[in-house]
Amino acid sequence: MFYYLSQFKDFFFGFNVLKYITFRAAMAALTTFLLCMVFGPAVTRFLKEKKIKERALRDDCPSLHQFSSGKQDVPTMGGVFIIGSILLSVFLWADLSNRFILLTFGTCLYLAVLGGIDDYVKLTRPKTRGLTAKAKFLWQLLLAGFIGSYVFFSPGVSTKLDIPFFKDILLDIGLFYILLVAFIVIGSTNAVNLTDGLDGLAVGCILIVALTLAILCYVTGHANFSEYLFIPFIPQAAELTVFAAAMVGACLGFLWFNCYPASIFMGDTGSLSLGGTIALISILIKKELLLILLGGVFVIEALSVILQVGSFKLRKKRIFKMAPFHHHLQLSGWSEAKIIVRFWIINIILAVITLMTLKIR
Repeated sequence: MFYYLSQFKDFFFGFNVLKYITFRAAMAALTTFLLCMVFGPAVTRFLKEKKIKERALRDDCPSLHQFSSGKQDVPTMGGVFIIGSILLSVFLWADLSNRFILLTFGTCLYLAVLGGIDDYVKLTRPKTRGLTAKAKFLWQLLLAGFIGSYVFFSPGVSTKLDIPFFKDILLDIGLFYILLVAFIVIGSTNAVNLTDGLDGLAVGCILIVALTLAILCYVTGHANFSEYLFIPFIPQAAELTVFAAAMVGACLGFLWFNCYPASIFMGDTGSLSLGGTIALISILIKKELLLILLGGVFVIEALSVILQVGSFKLRKKRIFKMAPFHHHLQLSGWSEAKIIVRFWIINIILAVITLMTLKIR
């Protein structure tokens, strides 16, 4: 909304700064952070009063009770003020005529609603773990199919894969690109959801990923930088810097309350939405393959679950003491705080390597 005030720069010179993406991205991050800090305590109190709390003790995981007993009364669905602050900030600071912004806005909201329904089912039906896996997969597949089809058939949007470490090499996989996009969106959505099991773990990693994506969005949408780095130039991608920056501010604000020991959890409302949003941004700026590296922590967590389930079904043996991998480390004697900080460190290293790939071509 404020972006359009730049059209009146002749009436007031101060409006001219609103046309700059860097300024609006910084303001978007600051706005979401302040919104989280202002409304976080109120939302936490409201959720406590309504007894919308985490079901930390699970009958299917009794071995984790020793670590989860103190979290039984911590309110959940904190993703409401994460996603709410992001969408409001984007509405205020982004160019709403940009189709990438509109698609990302809609995806973020869609997955937040799906996650909210899942959280609601968990609260109202104590004997269930939310929506069934098939139901969640179906709704995610519908969204992923739409995104893949939109990107593939939309004029002016490249469907060729940019190969990291190689300049001027774009791989055209045709209609298979739709399947790849669907896999990335669904995979990232659920991987972040699986990672959200310790205080501040998922949101801290998302913060690092979103900050890196903000940089990638800016250079991808900048003609000179993209030419210098030999990466595809996508003009509309620059505006996504504002969205990614808004995510950074929101994650930083939520981490204030979610850091160990957490006073609120984001729930599926936040984890599904944030996971799907980083996937979509990566797709739109042609960094689909780099997301595997940048989101390495999420990949490890998801793979640990896949390997555990596959091994048990095929061999009747478990590879890990428990999956996702952070629970295996807990049962191996690692403290929760140590796991969280070390995963953050790993994610920071992966983010640095991701940015290095821009130059190593």
